[in-house]
Amino acid sequence: MTLLAGIVLLAGNIAAQRLLAGARLDFTEGKLYTLSDATRVTLRDLAEPVEITYVYSRRVGQDYPAIQAHAARVRELLATYAAASGGNVRVREIDPKPFSEAEDEALAAGISAIPASGNDPLYFGIIGRNAIDDLRLIPFLAPERETTLEYDLTRMIARLDNPEPPRVGIISSLPGMKALDGESGYVVLQDIGRSFSVEQIPDDFGSLPEMDVLLVAHPGTLTARQEWLIDQFILRQGRAIFVVDPAAKTALSGAMFSATDSLARSSLGRLGAVWGVELAPQAVADAANALTVPVESFTGRVDEVAHPLFVGVPAETMSRNDPITADLMRVVNFGAPGALIQGSLPEGVILAPLITTGPSPSFIDPARAARDMAADEVLQSYMTEAAPLVMAARLSGRLPSAFPNGAPAMDEPSDASDLEAAKAEAASLPPHIAASETPAEVVMIADADFLADDFYVVPGSGMVVADNGALLLNAIDALAGRGELSRLRSRAASLRPMVRIETMRDAAETQYFRQQSELEARLSTAQARLSELQSSASGDGFFAGDPEAELTADERAELSTLREDILTIRASLRDIERDYRRDIDALEATLKAINIWGGPLLVTLAGILVWRRQAKKRRGAA
Repeated sequence: MTLLAGIVLLAGNIAAQRLLAGARLDFTEGKLYTLSDATRVTLRDLAEPVEITYVYSRRVGQDYPAIQAHAARVRELLATYAAASGGNVRVREIDPKPFSEAEDEALAAGISAIPASGNDPLYFGIIGRNAIDDLRLIPFLAPERETTLEYDLTRMIARLDNPEPPRVGIISSLPGMKALDGESGYVVLQDIGRSFSVEQIPDDFGSLPEMDVLLVAHPGTLTARQEWLIDQFILRQGRAIFVVDPAAKTALSGAMFSATDSLARSSLGRLGAVWGVELAPQAVADAANALTVPVESFTGRVDEVAHPLFVGVPAETMSRNDPITADLMRVVNFGAPGALIQGSLPEGVILAPLITTGPSPSFIDPARAARDMAADEVLQSYMTEAAPLVMAARLSGRLPSAFPNGAPAMDEPSDASDLEAAKAEAASLPPHIAASETPAEVVMIADADFLADDFYVVPGSGMVVADNGALLLNAIDALAGRGELSRLRSRAASLRPMVRIETMRDAAETQYFRQQSELEARLSTAQARLSELQSSASGDGFFAGDPEAELTADERAELSTLREDILTIRASLRDIERDYRRDIDALEATLKAINIWGGPLLVTLAGILVWRRQAKKRRGAA
């Protein structure tokens, strides 16, 4: 009988492994091991298998607890991918020990070798390959990017399944956004060209090419017909990025003063009015996030001055829930930016802020802001707003057309010989539609200067010091994928902080440092006065053996009081240092007591209840 039970148990385990291989029960608060719908759709629609090679130096990683915990998280998530893919995602792990074939494979693929505390480097990345050996990489799995881990993996797999680079069309009046192959092109434009297929759209366009994402970067004056073409693209494709600015400083380089208004300003036009989002007519200054800029004084000396029109927004204040900004690690620098003002949004449409100013921004006249307005002039004009202003946002949902009466009249070409070609081009356009066929994802950024190299690239060295380029590339990357991928949520962090303890620690630190500062200030003053009295008393005259005898009665009393105060202050500082962790230590002791004694007590109580119940039954039976 025992043998038969063992055989049944063994057979049941084997059957469960086969039948329930992909089954998961996720009891974590943030559903860390539950894939999003976007990922499941991506895995379901894979045309061919994808091989994922997980590269991790186990021995080196053990020296870094954060890396080791993140490595386990990655391993478990990859196992979930493999289980959910039905065999289309094949995962293997290699440990690149020094001078091994695994290390050669990691280096050949481009995985970063990170210097560690010992002699051996740390390898921690992912190599992805498809059936035709196309390769995609995550060179280093930084623990700080854990919230975007699922997005990064799903994007990699989607790109391996469809290796053709997404197509990006660019409409811009900025010279730096037009010279893709020239030396005058912005660094961010060259970066876009390396990752995407770029289509430069001429200023006089009468149609739009086939593309996945439309980038409208500080456009010139658009005709009604051109706005209609953009409107129809968004209603059909739903993927666009608008970079607009009320005071674009970089657009004025080399321009005449009389051309300021036309060159420096761009807007969302009639599209924004229908969407319920418009660009404020004034520029924005932000004293809280003001960047320091070199300013030459009248004496010829160059000083570093905080300038509120040059705004550096810290990464931690940006949206941590959107893949566009969730993985940014550095500031994004803006120059005389604008603000996006929300009006009445169409039904079902959501405007989600990505980047906002500090708590007390101010509107500034755009004509003055576009020119060389000094920092003190900005402060003189500063009129604090009641709340932060939105500088970048994502608009999501089904949008109505900005042209309810249909397509406007065709623009007449300047050359009569082109009239027939223009008519043929117009005849080939698809018919007008009045509302979105595809839910729109429109990213809006209220500054054009952030694209310029001067705002984030060190001249000569090419060193990037801010995440300006990463912001635009992330936006294109998020929108260029499948519809599901662009809406993929960021994962919750697996490391859950002890919120109550953190709150107690913050409160204790606030009180501790305030009291400590006050006491240390008193102590410093008292010691300075004590030194002054002792110095004046240290004579070499008749009372040389008793220096305090040279002091007056009031000075001797003050000296005695100072000594007592110093001793009292030192004791108070020791008390504060002791009390700093009092509440935290008490909570820690309580938790330890619960963890150590809670289980045994519960078992004991359960045992007593069972014993009493059985004893009661025995007495009843007797």
